[in-house]
Amino acid sequence: MTEISFLLNGAPVTVADQPPTRTLLDWLRDVRGLTGTKEGCNEGDCGACTVMVTDADGSRALNACILFLAQLHGKAVRTVEGIAGPDGSLHPVQQAMITHHGSQCGFCTPGFVVSMAVGHAQGRRDHDDVLAGNLCRCTGYAPIIRAAEAAEAAPVPSWMDDAAGLPLLQISQGSGGSAPGAFRPRDSDELAEWYLANPDAVLIAGATDVGLWVTKQLRNLTPVAFLNGVRDLQAIEEQGGQLHIGAGVTISALLDAVKERLPSLGELLRRYASVQVRNAATIGGNIANGSPIGDGPPALIALGATLHLRRGDAMRSMALEDFFIEYRKQDRRPGEFVAGISMPGSAPALRCYKLSKRFDQDISAVCGCFNVTVEAGVVTGARIAFGGMAGVPKRAAEAEAALVGQTWTLATAERAAAAMASDFTPLSDMRASAAYRMETAQNMMIRYFHDLNGVPVSVLEVMP
Repeated sequence: MTEISFLLNGAPVTVADQPPTRTLLDWLRDVRGLTGTKEGCNEGDCGACTVMVTDADGSRALNACILFLAQLHGKAVRTVEGIAGPDGSLHPVQQAMITHHGSQCGFCTPGFVVSMAVGHAQGRRDHDDVLAGNLCRCTGYAPIIRAAEAAEAAPVPSWMDDAAGLPLLQISQGSGGSAPGAFRPRDSDELAEWYLANPDAVLIAGATDVGLWVTKQLRNLTPVAFLNGVRDLQAIEEQGGQLHIGAGVTISALLDAVKERLPSLGELLRRYASVQVRNAATIGGNIANGSPIGDGPPALIALGATLHLRRGDAMRSMALEDFFIEYRKQDRRPGEFVAGISMPGSAPALRCYKLSKRFDQDISAVCGCFNVTVEAGVVTGARIAFGGMAGVPKRAAEAEAALVGQTWTLATAERAAAAMASDFTPLSDMRASAAYRMETAQNMMIRYFHDLNGVPVSVLEVMP
């Protein structure tokens, strides 16, 4: 692997003898002896391996188990060993965990402490969201939440300011193009040239999916390109009422951009995995991996999003729904990559409903997104898309046809729901049976009708 440099608990380190897909977790524990960072699920679900990563964009919590060393070039990493001060002084969240008895067996505690320290540095008060990616089987969470609340007013310790130390690294953000097996492009032009010459390479953005290829499937990935340094793919721009979202935009950044404009999409993204995963995963990766249960594509299809692809110097665009051909097969040519998407910046009628066994941090059994236009009581347009109902994210064409031109009534919604039986032939798997998927998808259509008519439909609310 080409040489990388970063700060580790405030001290500069250089790594040059590790394979490109060596995870930070393994390196910390096996090479550096920093065993406070725990291995739990090794797939980004439990949060026991949470570390704090800081760069020019600020600090964020990430899962070390699916974070590759090459993604850390030019950044600062702080493990649980670096949360306390150099003289042993406890961080406010550590002291609060002691005071409020937030630890029992202690295995999950390091991850909780790091997530809490990041949230504390950011001044966050939504502790349930901040800690949704950290699992504990002992405390019942209440004392941990009390600890997070107790530390809110305490100042951020001076030793936690890793941003001040980054300029001291004096490291080049070079491409690393000469390194065997790994490439770090600086912009999309470098990426396009290299990928055209290496069309069989694996592109790694957030590694929230690819990371499991290494930790669970034990795959040896080569060649690879790490895209987290491609800044021009990380921009969000508004032009003529349209939002252009670069493929490298993280789910967290997308959530911040749309939560006021498109609140239902924002709520869907808030339930996308965990803070740690949202901080790493990109919208381009969510689309490009072609998963039929990815939560991003149904919403984007319902919005009428346009997908932008690049191959060398050639660009092409298509309706997002046309990108998905069949299970794990997309309309993407050799050497072509997802460059971004364009979508409306406003859609008052958009609603997204996610059904999963757990409310937080779970994969959808069914994800339904609805965007129906009603004028003078008549449906003039309809875009309905689902994940989990077919081998690809797919529009409900028959249901849409049953709506357009009809008066917007419950009877119309019920006919559209019935028409979904012609749109989908869902499968049964560990998450849901085919019959359950169909019934819940149809119920979402009825829920949508009531939602647009002002009836409370939140599953988190109890109504008489």
